[in-house]
Order: sequence, then structure tokens, then C-alpha cells
Amino acid sequence: MVVKPAPQPPAALSWRQWIEPWYLVYALLGAVAAGLIPVLLPLIASKDGSAAQVGLVVAAVSLGGLSAPAWGSLADRYRLHRWLLVGGLLIITASLAGIALTANPAVRFIFALLEGAGAAGASTVANLFVVEAHPRQEWDERIGWLQTFYGIGQVAGLLLAGFLAQPGLQTAVLVTAGLSAAAALLAWLTAHTPPAPTDAARPVLVHPALHGEWTSSSPQRLFHHLDLKAWKKLGGFLLSPFGLFLLVWVLTFAGPAAVFSQFPVLMQQEFGVTPALSSTAFAVAAGVGLALYSPAGAWSRQFGPLRVLRISWVVRLAAALALFGLGYTGLSISGWLALLAFALIVLAWSVISVAGTTLAASLSAAGEGEGLGIFNAATALAGVVGAVLGGWAAGVWGYNSLAFLGAAGVALGLVISILRPES
Repeated sequence: MVVKPAPQPPAALSWRQWIEPWYLVYALLGAVAAGLIPVLLPLIASKDGSAAQVGLVVAAVSLGGLSAPAWGSLADRYRLHRWLLVGGLLIITASLAGIALTANPAVRFIFALLEGAGAAGASTVANLFVVEAHPRQEWDERIGWLQTFYGIGQVAGLLLAGFLAQPGLQTAVLVTAGLSAAAALLAWLTAHTPPAPTDAARPVLVHPALHGEWTSSSPQRLFHHLDLKAWKKLGGFLLSPFGLFLLVWVLTFAGPAAVFSQFPVLMQQEFGVTPALSSTAFAVAAGVGLALYSPAGAWSRQFGPLRVLRISWVVRLAAALALFGLGYTGLSISGWLALLAFALIVLAWSVISVAGTTLAASLSAAGEGEGLGIFNAATALAGVVGAVLGGWAAGVWGYNSLAFLGAAGVALGLVISILRPES
């Protein structure tokens, strides 16, 4: 008698089978949109304009990102995923070229708005390429790798920004435009519009942004956009625990966003730290932060997301206050201490992102889909508010006021969360 061997479970997929060639496009997008632009745009805007103008230009990028629902609708209705990816990258290319070649604040604002819209067009389809082409049981792994590529691209972009800023800002922005054009070519060669899903409903993905997210939106934010149905219910959310949480979230996000909107100018003007050094320190902190996302999930499950959020906000508050205090000292090492304080603000985001997304999904009475749409829209709007207020404060009181504004936003949100624990 022949005994057949027992069937073996399928071998686990290696990391190479979770990723696809077009992930390299999103690594380049991360380098451009989340690494190079946050450093180069404030620097080139401050060269020809006031601090308030810098804040408006940076806010324009986030404002352009709010066009995500339109891009998502085009992708769903007309199956334009590949074209949106390539077109968005080409819009970024043209906008960056315009920013580099003009000194007019109004024209630069328009180009920054277009750049944000182009990034939204390219980013919105990121998750759609996964969820519409692969079975549900593979989404977590594939999206995790997608975010990993984006995060690595961001760190590489921050390092490259410090190197490119030395020869000249105009050249640096044009090189960044060239990288976006190269990404568009790679996208055309590697990306393909997935087949239309049998279920028209967009799936809910409770995934935090596993990379630094300062005043710009990430693919994870842009995937869950706020639809008309959620807008109609928004009034009922405002007085609920979810509404209180959104208030706290906006305050604690907008405050640090003011710092991030002009951090290379802040470091240069207040502490004499060159853009090359500040962007390198930013890259190191963001790189270390990538390793904190997994422990942050475990901490959130063990201690509860609200407690983890409060501890992280305390860290950000202490770091922002230290940065503010250092701005008034004459210590020869204040620049290095300022970089350390800024690094703590960056590192805290890894924990805040995970715990905040978890808490938003659990508090929403309307379900995870609508709740995350509102939560992500609030995040994007907070980035715009932080950039505008930061530019105004820096113009009126000087760049060190950015650190105070960051601390004030976090402190106010933290106090509300303690006084109203149900938030």
C-alpha cells in the first residue's frame, strides 16, 4: 500500500513576491514629495519672500492635496489609474520647474498648488493598485511594503536635499523636477490599470501612515477621502467623543506642522544650522522612526491608544519647549541641541500615527470608512492651518515663535484630552 504524504501548507511568500516594479515609482514619489520638497520649497520661497509668503506656499501644497477625491473618482469611474499616476508625476515636474524659474509670490503659490494636486493624483491610486489587483488576504503585506518604499524614498530625499541645496536652490529644484519626470517614465513602463473590481464599494484599510507626514498628505491619507455622505453626518459627529478627538488631533497636528513648514529656515535663522545639516538630521530621525512603527502598534494594543497618544504628545511638547528655549540662548552648542529637540518631534510621529489611526477608527460611530475619511481630511486641513499660522507667526514675531506655536498646539490638545477623557 502506498501512503500519500500529508499535504503541506503553502510556503510563505518571500519579500520579493510582495512587491512589484512600480513600487520604485512610489519610492521616487516619496523622495520628491516627502523628502526634497519639504526642504527645498521653504528655502527657495524664503530667498525671495517673507516668512508669511513661505507659509502660504507650503500651505498651497497641502491645499492641492485636498483634490484627492476628484482624482479618486476619475480613477474609479473611467479606470484611469495608470494615466493618473503618470499625469500626476508630470504635473509635479512642470510645477517644480515653474517654482524654480519664477520669483513672483502669486505665481509660485499657483505652482505649489498644482504640485500638491499632482502629488494627490499620483498618490491616490497607490492603494488602488493593490486592493483592485490582489486578494484581500494579501493587502496588509503589500501595503506595508508600499509604505516601506515610500518611507525609504523619503529618507533618501531628505539626504539628497542637503546635498543639492549647497550648489544652488534653483538647480536643486530643477533636479527634483527631473526625478519626478524619471518617475513618470518608470510608471508608464511598469504600472498597469487593474481590472475593475466586482464590488464597487471601496474597502476600508485601517493603515496609519508609516512614514513622516509633516504638512503634506500621504497615500494612506488620500485613499480615505471624505465623501458627501460623511459631510452630511459631520454635524452630528462634532459633539461626540469622535468630534472631541478630532479637535484634539487638529490642535496637536497643526502646532508641529507650523514647525515643519519652515524647519530648514528656522534652523538656519535661529541656530545657524545649514540646510545640509538640518536635512541630514531630519533624514536620520525619519529613518530611525521607521523602526518605531511596529513597537508603536504593540504599545497601543497593550496600554490603549489614548494613553500612548498622551505620552507621545508629552514628548513632542517637551521637545518643542526645549526648541523654543534654545532660541533665546547664546550657547555655542544650541544648534546641536536644537537638532536633537527637533529629532524628538520627528520620532514621536511614528507612535502618534499608529495610535491616532487606531483611535479614530474605534471612536467613529459612522463606521471605519467614513470615520477615517473625516480623520484624514482633518489631518490635511490641520497641515494647511499650521503652515499658514506658522508663516504669519514667523513674520510677526520671528522664526523662534514657530516652536512656541508648536508647543501651544500640543499643550492645548493634551489638556483637552485630559479634561475630557472620553475624547
